[in-house]
Amino acid sequence: MIMKKIKISLVILLFAISFSANAQSKVAHINTTELVASMPEMNDAKAELEKLAKTYETDIQTMAAELQSKVKQYDTEAATQTDEENAKRLQEVQGMEQSIRQYQAQAQQELQKKEFDLLKPITEKAQAAINKVAETLGFDYVLDSTQGQGVIVAKGTDLMEEVKKELGF
Repeated sequence: MIMKKIKISLVILLFAISFSANAQSKVAHINTTELVASMPEMNDAKAELEKLAKTYETDIQTMAAELQSKVKQYDTEAATQTDEENAKRLQEVQGMEQSIRQYQAQAQQELQKKEFDLLKPITEKAQAAINKVAETLGFDYVLDSTQGQGVIVAKGTDLMEEVKKELGF
């Protein structure tokens, strides 16, 4: 009885091994970071982000200059003002500093959101092209060979050129 179970298990194991040997999956790789960075749309997205960042930077510099001017004025006039007036001025300066910090944080959040909004359609387009090329060429799996993504050796088929052709560049 035990021998019969061992024989049946052995036959099933051999069948599974021969089946998996015949059904080899095709695997390719692509560096998605390099692909997205090379897409023409990325230049427009970078330019738009840089323009927005410069706008925020200019606003922050203007606010900082106003603060410095106010601090200089208040320092110059401090000796001729009452303690109560100087305390009010100190609170005003601290409020301005806090406003600048809040604006910086808000600007950073808005830049991150804008970056996400700009990159999402680009990465979706890249993903669609990868999917199409992989299907056309009969690949079952496509690994991301971007450094740090877990692929240690990428000597197999690289889909970069085919995907770039699919994207039209």
